[in-house]
Amino acid sequence: MRRFLGKLRINPLDKRPRPSAQAVVQDDSLRVGKPPAASAALAWRPADLANDGVVRLDQSGQITEANARALGLLHCTLPSVSGRDFWDAVPEEIAEQHRSATDRALSSSARHAFVGNQAFEDSWVEYTFTRQASGVLVQIRDVASTQRLQRLLEQSERYNQLIFEANPNAMWIFDANSLRILAANQAAVRFYGIASKLFVTLNMGALFPDGEGTALLNTLASSKEGQSVPLELLLCKQKKLNGQLVLVELAWGRFNWHGQQAVLVSLADVTEHHLADTALRRSNAVLAQELAGRQSALENANRNLIAFKHAVTSDLQDSLHVANGFAARLAEKYSAALDAQGRHYVSRIQASTRQLSGLVDDLRTLVQLPQQCGQFEEIDLVPVCDALVADLHQREPGRVVAIELPDSLPLRGDKRLLETALTCLLDNAWKFTAKKAEAWIKVALVSGQAPGERVLQVSDNGAGFDAAYSAKLFTAFERLHSSADFPGNGLGLAIVNRVAALHGGKAWAESTEQAGASFFLALPQAVAGQDE
Repeated sequence: MRRFLGKLRINPLDKRPRPSAQAVVQDDSLRVGKPPAASAALAWRPADLANDGVVRLDQSGQITEANARALGLLHCTLPSVSGRDFWDAVPEEIAEQHRSATDRALSSSARHAFVGNQAFEDSWVEYTFTRQASGVLVQIRDVASTQRLQRLLEQSERYNQLIFEANPNAMWIFDANSLRILAANQAAVRFYGIASKLFVTLNMGALFPDGEGTALLNTLASSKEGQSVPLELLLCKQKKLNGQLVLVELAWGRFNWHGQQAVLVSLADVTEHHLADTALRRSNAVLAQELAGRQSALENANRNLIAFKHAVTSDLQDSLHVANGFAARLAEKYSAALDAQGRHYVSRIQASTRQLSGLVDDLRTLVQLPQQCGQFEEIDLVPVCDALVADLHQREPGRVVAIELPDSLPLRGDKRLLETALTCLLDNAWKFTAKKAEAWIKVALVSGQAPGERVLQVSDNGAGFDAAYSAKLFTAFERLHSSADFPGNGLGLAIVNRVAALHGGKAWAESTEQAGASFFLALPQAVAGQDE
């Protein structure tokens, strides 16, 4: 919303009265009807700024954003002005003339505006500054056509009536002394629902609800006849013929109307904007309440997860160790007293506790992965592979498996997470090649689909899987083979999938006619190129 200084002129190309060529728009303080925060929301809705240049400044006055219209009016590009002081982007003569006044105005008021003229190009641009929490919003409009029209109007007053009638904004004129309405344009007739003949018989107070016209009359009374008075802008209510009240943005100012001192009033209906703003505030309140509920639910879930982790890592694991220890003691001390069936039972107890202990370890690993994710770094996984393969050979020294490794496996990511994923992949390949007479496992690094993407591949000639069920492989507890054929708990590939997700990547598997399998862990360019 704006306030104008200068002699009143009527402009058919604009929706309200405009100032003369040397006019300066002063700071705005709404006097009636709405608090400042709501007024700002009404004044700066994105739809209202569609044809205007918009520049956002941070708290220090440096440019952070600008739309195409603004850059065109400033004759610059965003890279050339981004991060620079706004006044460096406007013509020097305008900066020298208006910078100090603007800084002073914004120190005490939420808004300030002025019209600047660059004499060399004969351009007229309106700058409107609005303080916001994040800095300052600057609206830029080319008003050269308005200025040219005003100069034409100064040469011929005979166009006043025509422009007044053609203006799309509701406009009416009243006598500054008697307050009787002298004229109303067709937009006002349609807006109020009052016929032209009836309009000119009314007093201006008939259009205002009780008390709403006080601010206008008080300002009018404080001004002297014939004195140049700046256009005032008010947010107030108007009353239509049917009694309906509407919220309007009302501008007014003194001028000479056929030889008598009169006041011109121009208004724009902002009721819909006001309702939309109210609805938005209500919607924000509902969203805030929902967000608080989701936050509370998330906190409860986190507390439950912490309790679960404690139970898994402490209570359950301790119980398993105790059960396994007693079973081992039973087998050691009382083996002679047990028959073959009893010793078989003890062996089954020990195997089950070991399997459950492994499951607990894998569950703990899966749950704790997000908390373990740290800084990404460039690492070579070949030494990790060597250590893992040596451990596998130590567990089953009788197996002969050919391991194919490149000289290096450079990957960028979290070292501990990648070691965990590689452990699961090699364990998986080692397990499913157990029944192969000439088993082999291959680890390689291949190119990804995206530029710069790196993909870790672990292949084997083991049992393979039915490709129709490949999507289930990376789901926790999903198994495509019997545990009697290949032991396991169905969590290894779920851990691999979680590691991929924590790196912003993905994991997948391929198999050909159930003869061998290849597993892939892709790290995207965003991870591979981080901090490089």
